[in-house]
Amino acid sequence: MATSTKILALAVLAVLPLLMNASTCIGPQVTSNVYTTSEASMSISTVFVVEVAVKCNNGEKDLLLFADVNGHMVPATQSGTGKFQVSWSDEHKKLPAGTYGVRFFDEEGYNAVRKEKRSGTDGSAVTPIFTVNVKHSGTWTGPYVQTEFVATCVALLVWYMAYRSKSFLMS
Repeated sequence: MATSTKILALAVLAVLPLLMNASTCIGPQVTSNVYTTSEASMSISTVFVVEVAVKCNNGEKDLLLFADVNGHMVPATQSGTGKFQVSWSDEHKKLPAGTYGVRFFDEEGYNAVRKEKRSGTDGSAVTPIFTVNVKHSGTWTGPYVQTEFVATCVALLVWYMAYRSKSFLMS
């Protein structure tokens, strides 16, 4: 009886890793939609939002994705079947115009990146499932001269011209 229990326990332990296999996406087809802040005068920080739709060639639907954003790992929020979203923000000066690569990892890749970082490297040696390039054109801080100032100057100029013309006509 004890032998059959041990054999059953070993069989369960042998099959358990197969049942708990992490979801791996093979050959992903990715479409992305990106938003970045374009005006700095009305916002405190620059915001990036990356939405991706992922379709795997192996039909995998239950993915758990993580994104490497400027060296920081963040979880990708699932917003539907095969749709994910990643967002981050920082000060305008810290996120200048340029192209930012957002690397996406599954659970295996996420664990490999964390292991690399614990060993002292930056984790760039780990190959992501896919990468989305975010082109940020920078933030517009507004005109150098405010429109209120220009309107005040024009009003003063019109007043001065009218006053001068009145003085010239009265003399």
